[in-house]
Amino acid sequence: MNGYPEFSKLDELQKKLRYQFEDIELLETALTHSSYANEHGLHASKSNQRLEFLGDTVLGLVVSEYLFMKYPFYPEGELTKIRAKVVSEPSLALAARRIDLGSFLLLGKGEENTGGRDRDSILADASESITGAIFMDSNYETAKEFLLKNFETIIVKAVARGSLFVDYKTILQEKLQKISREKLAYSVAKEEGPDHDKLFYVDVSIGGDIIGSGIGRNKKEAEQMAAKEALILMGGDYD
Repeated sequence: MNGYPEFSKLDELQKKLRYQFEDIELLETALTHSSYANEHGLHASKSNQRLEFLGDTVLGLVVSEYLFMKYPFYPEGELTKIRAKVVSEPSLALAARRIDLGSFLLLGKGEENTGGRDRDSILADASESITGAIFMDSNYETAKEFLLKNFETIIVKAVARGSLFVDYKTILQEKLQKISREKLAYSVAKEEGPDHDKLFYVDVSIGGDIIGSGIGRNKKEAEQMAAKEALILMGGDYD
């Protein structure tokens, strides 16, 4: 054990994570920054670096699988760009801040005194080490469930981000006007989540046939993503 000073804080973090560790030492190691391990004469394996390495791999696989299944018409290049946005330092740090992960870390005095608890790089590494710890304590499916609870919103935002710069609805409308007199129709298939954190699922159809689907934080975003998927299905690069 690394000598985590407050077991009550470990309990608090597990509640925030909505995961109870069988092997609490894994959680303790995931919270131990290399600066703390060095200052306290701990073996390198007692810092979170190895779990960070593992968590990075698990996160990459989970996000890749999610994108592959959720967006069947997106080409490889598009999926790669979205994954890079999700599995990035800012996104991982954002996920860490949502549960105030920085306050639970064991840091060396130097890192503590220079604001390490709120540094993106340290928070991102801690997100990955927590992921690795959960994977080692359980299995892939449990780690996947944990990650999607914490990262699905980030994934959706990364997917929708492109719609802020390209008006896919207008492009689709102009493209279809050349080949059909049928009108495009956008409809909300379903809504998920509370009012302050809602996801909209929108289908775009022509002549009653659905030609694309999209997800967004609001109807406009979802409509843009549905139009983008329709364009991708029809062929072409619209980035």
